[in-house]
Amino acid sequence: MPHIIFIEENGIEKKALAEVGETILEVARANDVNIEGACGGNMACATCHLVVRKKWYDILPKPSDDESDMLELASGLTLTSRLGCQIKVTEDLDGLILSLP
Repeated sequence: MPHIIFIEENGIEKKALAEVGETILEVARANDVNIEGACGGNMACATCHLVVRKKWYDILPKPSDDESDMLELASGLTLTSRLGCQIKVTEDLDGLILSLP
């Protein structure tokens, strides 16, 4: 099972075990990470916005045009911002580091 590392706004690091195929939003919610995801993972809001460490951002599939459009609504947008509902866990993501903006 891949490990995902979330760094919350207060700097606290939370390590989570993830099932392959889950979204990062699902992993975050299952591990009490302080992330909203108001639309329930339907890419209709930007409240699951996360900042991906550069090393990992380059490994992820590129965001879709719809995700890029939705990210424009996110507060604290960076060059490595992604929506947690759009990242599916794979074995290659073991050790992925994400920060909450």
